[in-house]
Amino acid sequence: MTNTTVTLQVHRFAPRPERDRGSSPFARTSSPFGSSGERRRRPRGKQWVQEYTLEARPEDTVLDCLLTIKRTIDPTLAFRYSCGHGMCGSDAASVNGTPTLLCTATLKDWAKPCVPGSATDDEGFRSTGEPGAGTVSATEHSETGGRNLGVIELAALPGFPVQRDLIADIDPMLEQIKKLKPFLQADGVLATTKGGKVDVFEYLQHPDELARYEQLSNCIACGVCEGSCPVFAGGDAFIGPAALISASRFINDSRDSAAQARLDAIDTADGVPACQSVRACTRECPRGIDVGEEMWQIVAKVRER
Repeated sequence: MTNTTVTLQVHRFAPRPERDRGSSPFARTSSPFGSSGERRRRPRGKQWVQEYTLEARPEDTVLDCLLTIKRTIDPTLAFRYSCGHGMCGSDAASVNGTPTLLCTATLKDWAKPCVPGSATDDEGFRSTGEPGAGTVSATEHSETGGRNLGVIELAALPGFPVQRDLIADIDPMLEQIKKLKPFLQADGVLATTKGGKVDVFEYLQHPDELARYEQLSNCIACGVCEGSCPVFAGGDAFIGPAALISASRFINDSRDSAAQARLDAIDTADGVPACQSVRACTRECPRGIDVGEEMWQIVAKVRER
């Protein structure tokens, strides 16, 4: 059986230890105006690109390769994952410059051709192969009966502060989603039957009503649309497509009675008006949501009020 290898070029980051500022009587640990007025400081630390070459199959995912590296080559490599099946969204990262999920990105789809002699050079790359072996270029490996699938470049999800290696701090996105109250707000009036009992079909919906928001409810808040958006910068300048999708999910729900209040909440300088309709947020949604189209729809709803 012919062995195949792949080379991962990982943009790594090790944060610098924070200095203890509590000893100074003039130090301030929080803003007197609340956390919403604070700007997150960009983490400082060491940045470098490290290369790993390992045996892998074309159908393996990038996450499979990272787990192999973590377990057998370099235990210091940091990345985030949970279910490993594209359902939780915790492993979102940049693959060849495109935000996507590591657990759904297969080598055959993402590996770029490896130029002979360029896999290992003195341009700042650290080469890490199998124990006791150096990095093998595509040409050298083909001479030994194997095949190099190519090179894949990995980095943390764009638009967010990097915590370590491939782990991005997505708290800014989650905070924006929370601001828009991502839960059903009914009118609070219990429907009753003629006999005076609670009507268990109080929230019964027609299939057409369900279709208006069903696809939007599949959002897993992975941050891929945020990382693809050139406007979103991880702060309050733009609330971001993920938060707007969350709001739209309830605005389109016939059971929700707070649609006007939700539209008011996103009709602000950092809300819908900040969207530039680039539609880059649609390209790699792992749940198949046409984010760009939904953004256009919600922009239209705000303007029609």
